[in-house]
Amino acid sequence: MEWETYTAGEDTGEHTVVGTLLVLRELRSPQLDNARDILAYLPPSYHSSARRYPVIYMHDGQNLFDEATSFGSAWRVDETMEEAAAEGVEAIVVGIPNMGEQRCEEYSPWVDEQEGGGSGDDYLEFIARTVKPLVDRDFRTMPDREHTGIVGSSMGGLISLYGFFKESAVFGFAGVMSPALWFADRAVFAYVERASAPPGRIYLDVGTEEGDATLADARRMRELLQAKDYGAADALRYLEDEGAPHTESAWAERFADVIRYLMGDREQGAGIGEQRTST
Repeated sequence: MEWETYTAGEDTGEHTVVGTLLVLRELRSPQLDNARDILAYLPPSYHSSARRYPVIYMHDGQNLFDEATSFGSAWRVDETMEEAAAEGVEAIVVGIPNMGEQRCEEYSPWVDEQEGGGSGDDYLEFIARTVKPLVDRDFRTMPDREHTGIVGSSMGGLISLYGFFKESAVFGFAGVMSPALWFADRAVFAYVERASAPPGRIYLDVGTEEGDATLADARRMRELLQAKDYGAADALRYLEDEGAPHTESAWAERFADVIRYLMGDREQGAGIGEQRTST
């Protein structure tokens, strides 16, 4: 199997990809017994240098780069990373598309009576034991945990938070955007409370228009992470986006905040407990 220059396949609309985006077609997962395309964004300096780069693994890969394949609007991850490169922040971003109806199944290790779930451990195994070795083999990566992160929103935020603790030998930072903390009777709270506290950075956010329960869950998780000393170690960035809903476009607007904190200077962006006005 070889990486190809990205094309969206069937023409579903105007393609919006910028920079270098590659695709590995139909990678089979022995853990999940299915196959999907894997996307890899390479930073601007990749082909003109011998540098090695951090890697960010992101869920819902079809929503990250191209309007033609996204649900709603794309996150514009490629545009944001190109802009971040101008600030000296560069990384490889690996997009792992969801499997449609199997999305909830793969994005939670716990079973929700109405929504399903339960294959989250296998999904993380797929990333850590199948996808990551291929990425590290084929690209100039920095493969250690300190330079390997996991980022997602909603159910993708839930599995990113869980993955930071469950696969702590692999992931050294996590972007947890508008996480579905309610899933499976909020089982994630008990899990995080019992888990050890591996070193690393956690970015956690929520939009204030996502509902009172969602906002309360995010604040409860912030307090739980602070109690595990992430706040004291400046290893937690919490953001409430004033007026922002639970949408792809809202996450696209905040993705630059995620990158600045997880990859750049910790003094940049909003601090714990701060709000910002969405644009």
